Amino acid sequence: MKNIDERKRIGRQLADIRKAKGMTQQEVADKAGLLRPHIARIEAGSFSVGIDTLAAIADALGQKIKIEE
Repeated sequence: MKNIDERKRIGRQLADIRKAKGMTQQEVADKAGLLRPHIARIEAGSFSVGIDTLAAIADALGQKIKIEE
């Protein structure tokens, strides 16, 4: 259950950052080299994202990955 909660938290964070920057899912997908439905699944927390994909999305959003304790 904890992994599902973490996926949803990360997905919400990505969606919030994307919206704050005024970007569409398609724009993020294009910059990250991904498909828009993949971005939608990640934002919804229904897909477990690997570190390489997460890094590509963060870069597309002009962000760095930050690990908190």
